Amino acid sequence: MEILTKFLSYTAFVQPDLWKNLLMIAVGLFFLYLAIKKEYEPLLLVPIGFGILLGNIPYAIDANLRIGIYESGSVLNYLYFGVTQGIYPPLIFLGIGAITDFSALLSNPKLMLLGAAAQVGIFLTLLGALALGFSPEEAAAIGIIGGADGPTAIFTSSKLAPHLMGAIAIAAYSYMALVPVLQPPVMKLLTTPQERLIRMKPSRSVPRKEKIIFPIIGLLTTTFIAPGALPLLGMLFFGNILKESGVTERLAKTAGTSLIDIVTILLGLTVGASTQAQYFLTSQSILIFTLGAVSFIIATAGGVLFAKFMNLFLREGDKINPLIGAAGVSAVPDSARVVHHLGRQFDPDNYLMMHAMGPNVSGVIGSATAAGILLSYFLGK
Repeated sequence: MEILTKFLSYTAFVQPDLWKNLLMIAVGLFFLYLAIKKEYEPLLLVPIGFGILLGNIPYAIDANLRIGIYESGSVLNYLYFGVTQGIYPPLIFLGIGAITDFSALLSNPKLMLLGAAAQVGIFLTLLGALALGFSPEEAAAIGIIGGADGPTAIFTSSKLAPHLMGAIAIAAYSYMALVPVLQPPVMKLLTTPQERLIRMKPSRSVPRKEKIIFPIIGLLTTTFIAPGALPLLGMLFFGNILKESGVTERLAKTAGTSLIDIVTILLGLTVGASTQAQYFLTSQSILIFTLGAVSFIIATAGGVLFAKFMNLFLREGDKINPLIGAAGVSAVPDSARVVHHLGRQFDPDNYLMMHAMGPNVSGVIGSATAAGILLSYFLGK
């Protein structure tokens, strides 16, 4: 009986705060539902959702099992090292660079302004977090959620607010996955039927030389402005030159397929597991989720409204379809895809995908640059 009693004391059913773990398990199951049934960012939400299940199996802390993600010496803790030390995000950026075509941006450089305008969500969220009582460093880390860039949010929070990383990462990836749900209502609200029908000029063909020069100039320009973004933007542009140089196809293919897939698995699983209920279910987490939703809506609205503002100064025939301003957030290529599908609902022959990719890839650069500016300021004090 003593052996049986001891065995039962170590099972999940008798652990304190079991209801909290069950609540988080329900969240994990919801993420898996969104990924599998709705196909919302399955490559992200399946690892994160399963990670939430993994991290919320209750166990006796005093059993010295070393299985929890926050327990030194556990396997999950070792894998989580890549998150806490900001190793995984630059590797994700390397893979993104290796599969990204900047032609849409190079063919119409003014679209870069839309990517910059969408970053207003970052700074307004920062101010909102400060007003709610978060410290400046915490507010800066929370603000990056507004860029809809999961790797950048993780990288920034690992440096400025590691204790909030789980909530920030889950919020950032959740809103990235919910792009098809959150963005269309904002886009419809802020545009007129006539604006949604605007057809843009076809993109020009970008010569190979421009594609090779761009990552070099992009690296030097952005990192001179924001040195704190060097790990992210350095890897992004490095991956891109591997792709565009034409002489490192094997390296580009590895970075854009095998490497990014492996890192995505490890990052998603460990970020999900970091939502251990005892550490994750706090009032701060709820505030972060709320701020994240608001910031994402603000970022979407900022891009759309700035496109409308630009049209005031553009000649007829050169005007921008304001819908593509919503793609200024960093959710690549999902935000551009949402813009394209919404545009075709109003005009089936209006193909906005390539145009939307301009502000979309610009948003990746913009959010990383904004993160670099914040890191340089707060870490350089």
